[in-house]
Amino acid sequence: MVMIVVVINTLISLILFYVAWRVWKLKQIIGRIADKLTIYERNTYAALYKTPENIYIGQRNIHNLRQGNQGLQVKIQQVRQIVGLLFLGRRVWGRSLRRTGTTLRKRAIAK
Repeated sequence: MVMIVVVINTLISLILFYVAWRVWKLKQIIGRIADKLTIYERNTYAALYKTPENIYIGQRNIHNLRQGNQGLQVKIQQVRQIVGLLFLGRRVWGRSLRRTGTTLRKRAIAK
C-alpha cells in the first residue's frame, strides 16, 4: 500500500514539475512579448509625439501658401489681359499692314 502511495505521489510530483516548467516557459515568452510591446510603444510615442504640432504647422503653411497664391492669381489675370491685348493689337496691326501693303503694292505697280 505504501508503494502505491509513493508511486502516485511521484507521478503527481512529475506532472506538477512538468506544469511548473511549462508555466516558467510561458512566463519567459510573455516577458519577451511585454518587452517588445514596450519598445513598440516607445517608438510609436517618439514618432507621434510631435504630430499635433506638425499638423498645426502644416495647416499654417497651407494657409500662407493660399494667401500667396491669391496675389499670384491677380498677377496671372493681369498677365493674361496684357497678352490678350498684345494679340489683339497684333491682329489689328496685321490687318492694317495688309490694307496699306496692298495699296502700296498697287501704287508701285502703277508707277
